[in-house]
Amino acid sequence: MPHAVFAPFAAFAVTLTVVWWLARSRVALIAVDRPNERSLHDRPIPRSGGLGLHAGVLLAWPIAGAGTPAVIWISVVGLLIVSLIDDIRGMPVLARLAAHLLASGTVAALVLYPVHGWVAAGVATLGIAWMINLYNFMDGADGLAGGMAFFGFGFYGIAAWHADSTGFALFNFSIAAAAIAFLWFNFHPARIFMGDAGAVPLGFLAATAGLIGWLQQDWAWWFPLLVFSPFIVDASITLARRTVCRARIWEAHRDHYYQRLVRMGWGHRRTALAEYALMTLCGIAALAGLRWPQSGQIALLLAAALFYVLIAGLVEIAWRRYIAGHRDET
Repeated sequence: MPHAVFAPFAAFAVTLTVVWWLARSRVALIAVDRPNERSLHDRPIPRSGGLGLHAGVLLAWPIAGAGTPAVIWISVVGLLIVSLIDDIRGMPVLARLAAHLLASGTVAALVLYPVHGWVAAGVATLGIAWMINLYNFMDGADGLAGGMAFFGFGFYGIAAWHADSTGFALFNFSIAAAAIAFLWFNFHPARIFMGDAGAVPLGFLAATAGLIGWLQQDWAWWFPLLVFSPFIVDASITLARRTVCRARIWEAHRDHYYQRLVRMGWGHRRTALAEYALMTLCGIAALAGLRWPQSGQIALLLAAALFYVLIAGLVEIAWRRYIAGHRDET
């Protein structure tokens, strides 16, 4: 449909307007991020920006005409409501996890099970739930989660466009457009955060859009993993490290690699720009790899793994030197 091309513009305009209003309205104060010992900020900041971001996304969805299953959007709204309650008054960890698994399992059962069976649906349920949580884990520095949404869904859109899935491409471009509008207020120094109500549904959409694109044969199974690998690798390694150290993995902390960069003096702006460069590199590599033979794709994934091992090693070395220097000062 000709009007579908306006979906990204609608998403941008609505998000920009609603977040602008929220940043100036007392409504934004329904959920406020107050600094504590685990924060990277030193002043209270509203965390209701996700409402504006998803207002743009939800409005653009029917305009884009992507044909995505209705269960995805019902789940997005459900996760948005649950996460907003968590932002405002807090919720028990198990209650949040139950909501994430319910949304993930419902989509997997209705979308994946009829084609690939229960085993695949079970794996997808865990994968979607993990993406929901890791996206939330990585929303801790100015411009980071919004930037990942812009680059991640932007590369989804490019791949879908090349696969002639026009409606699906416009749907992904709409999320990217909403993210760039949100970044106007969230890039350092941030005036508003997206909160759980923004990050949780974005993580869900990143996983389910990746699944839909694979089912439609718009891309290979590994494409979403490589596109969103900056978040996936950081959160997964951090979780594994904290598990080995017997830390409470469900509690807020400052152990992610991006948090360490901020604390070592990179600051929010430089850290975000470095992450943007990494996101761009991963997205370009993923798009290029789609055209390569299977052997080339395997080589690409191995090269990406080695690249992340190198980056993680360099950050670990720098972090240990930083900690040692602070111990010497005390």
